[in-house]
Amino acid sequence: MAVNSPLPVAADLKPVNGIEIGFAEAGIKKPNRKDVLVMKLADTATVAGVFTTNRFCAAPVQISKANLAAVGNGGKPIRALMVNTGNANAGTGEEGLARANQTCAALAKLLGCEPQQILPFSTGVILEPLPVEKIVAGLPDAVANLQLDNWYNAAEAIMTTDTQPKAASRTVDICGHSVTMTGISKGAGMIKPNMATMLGYLAIDAKVSQDVLEELVRHAADHSFNSITIDGDTSTNDSFMLIATGTGSLAIANTDSTEYGELKTAVTDLARTLAQMIIRDGEGATKFITITVDEGNSVEECRKIAYAIAHSPLVKTAFFASDPNLGRILAAVGYAGVDDLDVSKVDLYLDDVWVARNGGRNPDYQEADGQRVMKQSEITVRVKLGRGSHAATVWTCDLSHDYVTINADYRS
Repeated sequence: MAVNSPLPVAADLKPVNGIEIGFAEAGIKKPNRKDVLVMKLADTATVAGVFTTNRFCAAPVQISKANLAAVGNGGKPIRALMVNTGNANAGTGEEGLARANQTCAALAKLLGCEPQQILPFSTGVILEPLPVEKIVAGLPDAVANLQLDNWYNAAEAIMTTDTQPKAASRTVDICGHSVTMTGISKGAGMIKPNMATMLGYLAIDAKVSQDVLEELVRHAADHSFNSITIDGDTSTNDSFMLIATGTGSLAIANTDSTEYGELKTAVTDLARTLAQMIIRDGEGATKFITITVDEGNSVEECRKIAYAIAHSPLVKTAFFASDPNLGRILAAVGYAGVDDLDVSKVDLYLDDVWVARNGGRNPDYQEADGQRVMKQSEITVRVKLGRGSHAATVWTCDLSHDYVTINADYRS
């Protein structure tokens, strides 16, 4: 089960005016499970997103990027998002593109819009043909139950190896305007920044211009979904979408205003919550780990070192075993690729325990103190580089026997 992450409560997930949600059980991989999701948008909505950097990106990613680019070039606005789980439609070539386009055409016909106004998303097994007939057959049911308060069902409909749905809501006051925002995410394995095997959808009822929304989604992603890692594998299907429905009283047309700054903070905070839910539900995870690297020359070098620690199998297995074999962390710092790092200035902390000072074991460090922290379900690793004023934080989890078992059995 997820680490210190209670199940979301359906009644706590706030409807966002301007986005209706419907789902269906299409039997894509298994019977009797929600596996098709439709999000219908108001005419006033704007949409922006960030996608995987994997060169083997899936067919739906290619189509979604193209359809969003068309909007920026004067095309018709996006009117719906469609998600299927159970099949990634990745590594499927031209046939995969054709099948994804078929699903877009089918939904567009049901909604009375153009196929290019649909953004498709898929998650599941790679290198297998998309069962387009099952998806198309399920779409009428999904459209038939479109409603504002279907967020919990939406979170369930996009799950793969997740042990629980991931969803959260906020209502914030921004310069006298009440703004409602709700989001869902999925992911538990094949998680590494830029982006992770994850899907994330966050809707707000503010009116936000297209160029501003694109800036906002990039900022939110960089400080949330692009700062998590479970296993170091970048997926083929990752997507994080930000939807501004334009139905509320707040309107933002540029990034220079106080309103934009406050909205950016609120959206990023919710995106971070959704991203951390993924780490807490990492495949086989028993611990949630925050890694902060500060006093660096740049954010980039701090992130590089944080990721080296977070990706190290030796570090992650030590956390699983509650073994304070903390020299493994220093080793990761050393091979992270910061060539001019002066290790004699590096300090290492495990929560409140000062483990290494000036590049060596702190004379006051007691292994019993390290053991105490390692047994916790939530742990903070802090590395001070002693060479600047920049910092970066990433979130990860431990690596357990169950991770191997889950991934060995994933296709069965």
